[in-house]
Amino acid sequence: MEVILKQDIKGVGKAGDKIKVKVGFARNYLLPNGLALPLTNQNLKILEEDKKRKAVQTEKMKTAALELVKKLSGLSVNVAVSVQEDEKLYGSVSAQNVYDALKDEGVEIDKRSIILPEPIKSLGIYDVPVKLHPEVETTIKVWVVKK
Repeated sequence: MEVILKQDIKGVGKAGDKIKVKVGFARNYLLPNGLALPLTNQNLKILEEDKKRKAVQTEKMKTAALELVKKLSGLSVNVAVSVQEDEKLYGSVSAQNVYDALKDEGVEIDKRSIILPEPIKSLGIYDVPVKLHPEVETTIKVWVVKK
């Protein structure tokens, strides 16, 4: 039986693939769980429309990310932290702290887009990468200063 996958299925195929599977696998697992559609002309048309819709949506998201890059370019944020007498931080600066500082500046982004390989543990100026879209990335300056 030939089907069109609606989702990625490990070991079977990716979303949008036209594959040939055993009848029992299709009837008992793929079709009832909504993971695939039978291969028909109507379902092929639906699949093509879905691909076009996703392409337009992805392009809109990329355009919005590029607009946000313009807003973020040249932006620097201050993160005030408590320090010990010898200038060591109590704790560290995480992506959440950077997110809060950006929010205070009026910039609203997803917290998960802030890429901080490891927490910042000392005072100074840091370039923090921000990945807004799979194809769009920028950096912001983060000033870690004492309170």
